[in-house]
Amino acid sequence: MAPIGLFEVLFFFCFLILYYFLIKKPLGFKKDFHSNPRNWPVLGMLPGALVILHRLYDWSVDVLENANLTFQFIGPWLSGMDILITVDPENINYILSSNFSNYIKGPEYQEVFEAYGDGIVNSDLELWRNLRKASQVIFGDQGFQNFTTSTTRSKLKDGLVPLFNHFAKEEMVVDLQDVFQRFMFDTTFISLTGFDMKSLSLEMPEVGFANALDDVGDAIMYRHITPRFLWKLQKWIGVGREKKMTEANATFDRVCATYVSAKRDEIKKGKSGEDLLTLFMKLDTTKFELLNPSDDKFLKDFTVGFMAAGRDSTASGLTWFFWNMSENPRVLTKILQEIKTNLPTTTGSDQDTSYLNKLVYLHCALSESLRLFPPIPFERKSPIKPDVLPSGHKVKSATNIMFFIYAMGRMKTVWGEDAMEFKPERWISETGGFKHQPSYKFLSFNAGPRTCLGKNLAINLMKAVIVEILQNYEIKFINGQKIEPKPGLVLYMKHGLKVTITKKCSSLE
Repeated sequence: MAPIGLFEVLFFFCFLILYYFLIKKPLGFKKDFHSNPRNWPVLGMLPGALVILHRLYDWSVDVLENANLTFQFIGPWLSGMDILITVDPENINYILSSNFSNYIKGPEYQEVFEAYGDGIVNSDLELWRNLRKASQVIFGDQGFQNFTTSTTRSKLKDGLVPLFNHFAKEEMVVDLQDVFQRFMFDTTFISLTGFDMKSLSLEMPEVGFANALDDVGDAIMYRHITPRFLWKLQKWIGVGREKKMTEANATFDRVCATYVSAKRDEIKKGKSGEDLLTLFMKLDTTKFELLNPSDDKFLKDFTVGFMAAGRDSTASGLTWFFWNMSENPRVLTKILQEIKTNLPTTTGSDQDTSYLNKLVYLHCALSESLRLFPPIPFERKSPIKPDVLPSGHKVKSATNIMFFIYAMGRMKTVWGEDAMEFKPERWISETGGFKHQPSYKFLSFNAGPRTCLGKNLAINLMKAVIVEILQNYEIKFINGQKIEPKPGLVLYMKHGLKVTITKKCSSLE
């Protein structure tokens, strides 16, 4: 472990003194920072960012609109926290597509996100290409697609529906966000391993792996707003969020070792599953030289990264969608009518999801919800070589560049004067079909070569869940609850989403 230098100790005390002063007397400072961030000596803009962290997303909308879509954040001296923040579609298209080879996650990103190891979330260059090609093969496998579809239907039928019926019968107040997190945790874990942890049940049990994912997410967010030497010191001492990060990694090691071992035993016995772990363990390594499916760490990194991506993004998307429906009853009425018109008299086999493609307005409303409330609110990149962005901003090698996806969806210069309105009609083409928007403008599924491979699977899964709930239940939202996003890697609601559930007498009444 590298020793802590005298400069870092002095910087730490300077940081604490100024931050204490700002917290004790923040009113005038807050007023100025909303539109004109102050660059303090030594500490840069970080103290003010901490003061307004609770409203970071709304602040980013104001600042980036006033800064012509690109803003330079200045961190503390020698902290490496300077960040070029942009929501300019031309910059994003250039970084993610046109000059893709020059922009990577980079070693600093990988250090901050170390819990995800060498999985596809963190990987760059040739390792990423190997992982991407292998994932394309597996995600394109018809057996895997059928398996994920049947998994979703089974978890709906045997998990979500009985639970909703229980909530309705007992007239319980429920945190819908927690329900969706559990549903997606189980669905993702089954798709990954073939095993069901059954976190979605009447007992609503604590699941160590799920809690570990939450702790890691909180720790990574903390690393984004804390000077590197400070979180390194906390990790060395073993306190705070860094202690939880270490404990979470131990949980990942333990759980992954158990299920990897069980999966190897299945394969030895000749059992052939269609889950992701089985398919990755059977990879033809001659085609993917940098991948080692016989290595426990490789399989653990893959498992943790896939669980984080599969659970959180879809659960967040579903939560905000249902809240948007409560705020836009006109939209909800149109969706209900569309479902009633297009729903088959019988859905046939569990693999038959073709009717979901007919729900164009639902797709538009879901996309609109993802535009305003993107599950992953920001993304990071760093250039290998110095470059000049289309906006004219010069970037040095290893510069931290961040896309504020939440703010981008609300930019009037990108989406028009009605950018803040929930308006599914903006996604409808002149012929009445779904109108695709450029991925560098609508970044919920990333863009360029790193576009999310599970995009269509995720959209169909969300549609299936939405249809099942809207057909059979009425969701009423508890009055007076405060709805606000929690600053973090995933756009969750800070206080959850409290609802009551009533079972309909007949479908789509």
